[in-house]
Amino acid sequence: MTIPDDLKELAPTGRLRGGVVIAPAASAFFAIKDDKGAPSGVTVDLLRFFADQTKLPLDLVLYDNSGQVTDAVANGTCDVGFMPQDASRAARVAFGPPYSMIESTYLVPAGSTVQRIDEINAQGKRIVAIANTTTMRAARRACPNASLREVPSVDEMLALAAAGEGDAFALSKDAFATILPKLPGARVLPGNFQETGIGVAVPPGRPRALAAVTALLAEAKRAGIVRRALDAAGFKDTEVAP
Repeated sequence: MTIPDDLKELAPTGRLRGGVVIAPAASAFFAIKDDKGAPSGVTVDLLRFFADQTKLPLDLVLYDNSGQVTDAVANGTCDVGFMPQDASRAARVAFGPPYSMIESTYLVPAGSTVQRIDEINAQGKRIVAIANTTTMRAARRACPNASLREVPSVDEMLALAAAGEGDAFALSKDAFATILPKLPGARVLPGNFQETGIGVAVPPGRPRALAAVTALLAEAKRAGIVRRALDAAGFKDTEVAP
């Protein structure tokens, strides 16, 4: 599937360095750690497939949020990563196709009377979002009248939500599905303020690397790898992007 020059550009160190975002609960994007500290999840499975297909040794590099993975891919610290797509990121990394689509919305804590997303767009409302993410940027655009607090990780967001230190917590719907049990009385608002794909990305200026990961992801879809990875993570209803 790949030729030597493609591999040199994809993995210039001779090892495939893949960025993975770790969270306390799995999603179609977030990976988690098992009892021994090993990461597992959809992106981990896809990176392992890439390494297997290219016969490259794989180094998984773990991060707290997608903004950190973006930075690592943009500066070449990571050779490949997956992240929600938006124009800000597309200016910094080279995107291939998505493996799945996500919707972003708000979680409101126990006792909240808010029923709709547009109610958050008001003076005095406090949004909490993960720093430097597509969801954070979309939340700011959707609700410019509210204040927005950026936190570095899902763990910190959960702590603030449990303490009631915020009126709305911005994240993808699939992530909320696994987080809700940790927050009794919390609710996810209907609708969304963002729809986007979780795309594969490589550092800019590496056209052969981009072609390689595009072909690898296409093969992962064709062979059912993406479908099985989503199913294994508990997201059997999540569709594979075309």
